[in-house]
This record gives sequence, structure tokens and C-alpha cells, in this order.
Amino acid sequence: MLEQVMAKRSAARAASKARRPVPRAAGRAPKDTGTLDLALRILDHLAAQNAPVALTAIAQAFAASKSTVYRHLSALARHGFVRRDTSTGRYGIGVKLMVLGETSRSNFEIVTVARDALHRLRDTTGHAVSLCTLLDDDLVVMDLMHGRSVVEFTTRPGTRLALHASAHGKIWLAFGPEGLLGKVLSAPRQPWTPHTITDAKTLTGEVQATRKRGWATAPDEAVTGVNTLAAPVLDHRGVLAGSIAMVGSTQVLAAKPSGPQLRAVLDAAHGVSRDLGWKG
Repeated sequence: MLEQVMAKRSAARAASKARRPVPRAAGRAPKDTGTLDLALRILDHLAAQNAPVALTAIAQAFAASKSTVYRHLSALARHGFVRRDTSTGRYGIGVKLMVLGETSRSNFEIVTVARDALHRLRDTTGHAVSLCTLLDDDLVVMDLMHGRSVVEFTTRPGTRLALHASAHGKIWLAFGPEGLLGKVLSAPRQPWTPHTITDAKTLTGEVQATRKRGWATAPDEAVTGVNTLAAPVLDHRGVLAGSIAMVGSTQVLAAKPSGPQLRAVLDAAHGVSRDLGWKG
């Protein structure tokens, strides 16, 4: 069924391909945006931390003076993007940034449409479930719901996944934009674990197998002891709009998933596809 859809939609898929702007060389922001550039990089730095950070450490991270960094932090704090811990004086992301993130995430139709299906998949299987899409050739987690297992997965919305080392990634390489696999094969492929597929021929074969069967797994490839079972979500044009997956330890989600696990993920993906207008 998916092979027939793929044969009919190459033109639409090429037209929908996202174009990434050519990045500027690091540290070479235009003069008129230098101040804003530093403020945004500080904000991005804080968002990546697990705990509030001291002013001195932030200044050192950007080789900037404490007074300059303090001015930026104070301005960001006034607007709610940054908060200062009154007991330690350290800085972390503010509530407004989280609110804006949630609001912008809901602007993606697939997040809203897939929410009920994700809930059902999580409740049916007991596993954590996730939804991904491709933004400027980056594979991004758009939604994640924790399951009822004793292992909790720390992946969160906004996380970028490696296309070559994830089940979601294999779905996008198999059914996504033309040329995406070529880009991945022409770039360095980080071995996240000893089981990460970095060999070009092996990865190509895995993508071909994914395209043939309509689903993908990635046991131990991104995190040792963790596997993901993913399936494609198509929109009304038959173009890949997202990927849905369930995540679990390799003890309960094997490299070859069970029949009920496979049916649950495929049913969820097909249901969201139909809600997006897919007639296949």
C-alpha cells in the first residue's frame, strides 16, 4: 500500500521539500544584530542546561564580560524569558519561554491531530510514545507521552534526533524528501553506541527494508538498552507529514516487534494519516 503511494507522489514530495538557509560562519553575525545574536545564544545555552547557571560560567562560555552578559540576562528576565534564582543568584529559562514553546508547537497541525492517537497508543501499549517531523532537514520531537514502565525516557519536545540512528530517522529516510538519504550518507555519522549504523551500505539497506515493510526499529542504536518502533504518517497528498513511534527497553520491545505492538503503532499512524486527509 505504501509503495503505491510512494510511486504517485514523487512530484509532490519534491515540491514540499524544505530548504535550509545557508548558515553564516560561526561568530560572524552582522554588526547590526551582534547584540541580539549574543542574547539569543545565551538563551539557547540556558535552555540546554539541566540546572540554573552562574553568571560567571555563562560569561566564560561566551568569552564575554560579566557586565555584558548581565545586561542581556536582565533584559531577558524583565520579559520573562529568563529567571534568576533568588537563593543562588543563578540563571535559568523562564516561564514565558516554556509558554511560547508550547504555543508554537500547537501551531503544527500534526501535533493537534495526533494527540488523541498518541494517548490511545500509550494507554494501549503502556509504553512511551513520540511524534516527530522534519524541520529544515532536522528531525525534531514534536510530542512525547511517558508510559507506565519503570524506565522513564528523558527525550522531550524540541529534541533533535539523528536520522541515521533512530527509528523515526529511518522512516524519514525511507519516505521523506528526495535527496535526504544522500545528505545523510555524505555527512559524518556519529556512532552513538556500538550498534549505531554508520556504514553507508548497511544504512541504505536498512532504509530500503523500511520502505518495503512500512515500519522501522532501532534497537540499541541511539541508546543502549532502548528500542523504538516507528511508522509513517501521510497527509492528504500522500506526502510524509510525521512519524509516530512507541519507545521501550529492548527487554519488552525487541528488534523484531510482536504482532500486537506492530499493529498498535501502524493503526495509530494510519489513523492520524486518515485524519490528515490521506485516502490510501
